[in-house]
Amino acid sequence: MEDLTHLTRRQVEVARLATSGLTNQQIAERLHTSKRTVDNHLHAIYGVLGVTGRDELRTVLGPA
Repeated sequence: MEDLTHLTRRQVEVARLATSGLTNQQIAERLHTSKRTVDNHLHAIYGVLGVTGRDELRTVLGPA
C-alpha cells in the first residue's frame, strides 16, 4: 500500500470511495459536496500518487 501521508483526510476518503466503485456524482452525494469538488480531489490525488486513473489508484491503494 502506498504511503498516504501526502493526502488530506478528505482526499483519502474520496480515493477510497472511488476505488469502491462509486461514480464521482455518487461520491459527491455521499459527502454532501459537488461533483466538481470530487473531480478536483481526484485530479490532485492522481498527481500526488503518480497515477492516471481509478484502475491505477486501486492498484496503489489495494482493496477497498
